[in-house]
Amino acid sequence: MTTTVAPQPNAGAAGVVGGGRRRRPQGRFSHAAGLRVGERFASPGRILAILALVVLAVVWLLPFLWAVFTSFKSETAAAATPVSWFPADGFTTDAYGSVLREGNIPLWTWNSLLTAVAITVVTLTVSSLAAYALARIDFRGRRWLFWLIIASIIVPPPVLIVPLFYEMLALNLVDTYWAIILPQVVHPAMVFVLKKFFEQVPVELEDAARIDGAGRLRVFWSIVLPLSRPILAAVSIFVFIAAWNNFLWPFIITSDSSLMTLPVGLQTVKSAYGLQYAQTMASAVLAALPLIVVFLFFQRQIIKGFSTTGFGGQ
Repeated sequence: MTTTVAPQPNAGAAGVVGGGRRRRPQGRFSHAAGLRVGERFASPGRILAILALVVLAVVWLLPFLWAVFTSFKSETAAAATPVSWFPADGFTTDAYGSVLREGNIPLWTWNSLLTAVAITVVTLTVSSLAAYALARIDFRGRRWLFWLIIASIIVPPPVLIVPLFYEMLALNLVDTYWAIILPQVVHPAMVFVLKKFFEQVPVELEDAARIDGAGRLRVFWSIVLPLSRPILAAVSIFVFIAAWNNFLWPFIITSDSSLMTLPVGLQTVKSAYGLQYAQTMASAVLAALPLIVVFLFFQRQIIKGFSTTGFGGQ
């Protein structure tokens, strides 16, 4: 008796199977579309999610676009009622010219860049070492120290301004770069994020390095840090943006105009005729422009950092 084996359908050839129904996307096509295997392209939940994201993006972009449009108006058109996106007398760059003439923008930008980079480097160094010690080294009081760091996250920064100012005054650091940098290098939240990431690094890799004779710092430098590039990039960008945007502390600790950061310096550009809306918006755009450039260059690292930390909900 001869047994006949029915031929199996070719999984990669046919686009239509079983009663004329089109197959759902699989493999690299579904991956390129951002879908899971077996998921439809236009599910109602996906459409609602995209619409919600579009609405949120528009709500976020409208104030920024309004600031950009207003910065290119004359002061008369900026203060005119009813408000209009497009002024009757056309756009002008007078507001930018006034801000650049009355303020020392290049020096203030350099001060912001110098302090933000220094804060980022020191914070990344201190936070990564502390996080690795909490994640891998078993020492007495480790749990209590970790909970103390967690508790310090809920302390509002303005509460620490007065003691920090007296501390800088006692150290004779007022009106110096160090006074701007040192109080901003402590970020308990970043220690917590890095600790959680370091705990996910396989311990077997570190054990193998120790068997080959590597010390604790060598393991940290050669094994842990290269595997932690996404989270390190994300932490660096978050700290840099926070340091660049910080207005209150540099405003309090510095009175010398040659040490002012960009957000502080732009606030000193005032007019004798009161509030000038176009100049105010031009100042805001100039202060935000470097951060926009940073995001455009490092957006892949930012998104990857969100997806590899608790910020992304994973």
